[in-house]
Amino acid sequence: MRVLGDPGRAEDAVQDAFMNVWNRAAGFDRERGSLRAWLLTSVRNRCIDYLRGRGAHERQERELQPELAYAVSPSDPWREVALSLERAAVRDAMASLPTEQRQVVEMAYFGGYTHTEIAEMTLVPLGTVKGRMRLALEKMGSFLRGRGTVDV
Repeated sequence: MRVLGDPGRAEDAVQDAFMNVWNRAAGFDRERGSLRAWLLTSVRNRCIDYLRGRGAHERQERELQPELAYAVSPSDPWREVALSLERAAVRDAMASLPTEQRQVVEMAYFGGYTHTEIAEMTLVPLGTVKGRMRLALEKMGSFLRGRGTVDV
């Protein structure tokens, strides 16, 4: 929902992703990561595929609003506090990154662009974009683990 901004398209993307996972279940490799990460990556990639179908000129950056995912359930003050702390920690982690690394993370995760599209838009080599992304995610992971926001 955060990536596509449309409940119907989001449901379609999740269903397509799960059908893909079902058909390729034999390809799951526990050594490469957890089942949860595999599923989430599959859904995210399917959402990006849906965005690509619209064309880059129609994409709009959207502010993440995790509270929308919980709009149907009653308000829980502890969850609200936890979400607020998580958002603040991620904002601080992003702010701690060098500008070039922060830019590629924002374009990929909030804009839905691929590494190739980011390379074309920023006029830097694809390998540089991938390197910046890897370094940024490593730094953010270390930052968030240091704050106790994510499990070690």
